[in-house]
Amino acid sequence: MIEQKPDPKRPPMLRKTDGTDQGAIATTRIVALDRARTFIILLVLVHHSVVNYTHFGSGDKARWLGFDLVVLFNDSFFMACMFMISGLFVHDSLTRRGGANFIASRAWRLGIPYLVSIFVLMPVAYYPTFLRYHLPGTTDFNFFHFWWHTLTIGPWPSGPAWFLWVLLALNILTVIVWSVGPRLLKGLGQVIFLTRNRPMTAFAAFLVVSLVSYVPMRLIFGDASWLEPGGYPLPIQTSRILLYAAYFFTGVGIGVVSLRTGIFAENGEVANRWLLWLGYALAFYGAILFLVYAHHNWIDFNNPPTWWEVAYAFAFALFSAAMAFALPATFLRFARAKLPLLDAMQPSAYGIYLLHYIFIIYLQYLVYDRAWPAGLKAAIVFAGTLAASWALTVALRRIPLVARVI
Repeated sequence: MIEQKPDPKRPPMLRKTDGTDQGAIATTRIVALDRARTFIILLVLVHHSVVNYTHFGSGDKARWLGFDLVVLFNDSFFMACMFMISGLFVHDSLTRRGGANFIASRAWRLGIPYLVSIFVLMPVAYYPTFLRYHLPGTTDFNFFHFWWHTLTIGPWPSGPAWFLWVLLALNILTVIVWSVGPRLLKGLGQVIFLTRNRPMTAFAAFLVVSLVSYVPMRLIFGDASWLEPGGYPLPIQTSRILLYAAYFFTGVGIGVVSLRTGIFAENGEVANRWLLWLGYALAFYGAILFLVYAHHNWIDFNNPPTWWEVAYAFAFALFSAAMAFALPATFLRFARAKLPLLDAMQPSAYGIYLLHYIFIIYLQYLVYDRAWPAGLKAAIVFAGTLAASWALTVALRRIPLVARVI
């Protein structure tokens, strides 16, 4: 990505989605927020690279407790934050395109990759797992038998593509709300915009939204329940259905009035307090760690008391909300800093997200029997996955039709 020279007559750090210089118009993107989204995708790669080497998992025998902390940290915020960031530009696109064109665009950008993922990419990715648990001589399944068995009998996993169908569903729901009651989105946007100079009010309100949307669902369904209608690859973690929707519509509301002058303004009050939000996040994560330690050492692991369930649900929701403020605010505060890896990765980030799971599983399969430490295995898996998925994305984007999607 080539950064433009700053112009004092224009808002800083903006670029048009197709890379051309068109002034401060509706189609501009805020680089800091694009970096935040790219960073989360990088965290997804880290997460999937190390999860096989955690103590709570049932994967590789090489394990390290530090990876448990990384996975717990990521899982407690990053997908909810991703939904919020994904909502930021929705209202602008919807008002420019209109409902029908917006849905068609979202179906092209989300629906097509989702279908390719569940019919092609995920069967390819999961085949080594099948081979690991079905040794030669115990089955006559070649890949095509495995593929047909996956689609007709199951299980039929979606892998990371679950995010795409949920995001598409939320986009469709936004169009319905926008069509039936357009004042609802405008009203939400106005309320959020009014808090741009009252960051503590905005933060407190978002904490409440996070608690209300998560705690009851967690107490009703628990954290391990997944909703997967009919066994089809349309999964979503049951306890987080409302949480993801709440964060997404918060993002939509933030983008209704103005991203450049609202609560996520580059020089706004929220961005200026990035260190405060990060401090809150670390404190809430500390509470999560304390409760996990108590779960393993002081209480019945298989049947924790109600007070523990309530406390953990609160800590999770508060940490998730704090990180949803801290991550964008940090990138906004340091918007002018040089971040060559993220800036170079940004055009390919979506493709990397779609493709990385294949390389993750194959590389984990290749190093599985090696007597190497967990850190070395995870480093090989991460570096190999990032390099391979990035290179493949760059190659695929040379095809014009593919470039329009990813």
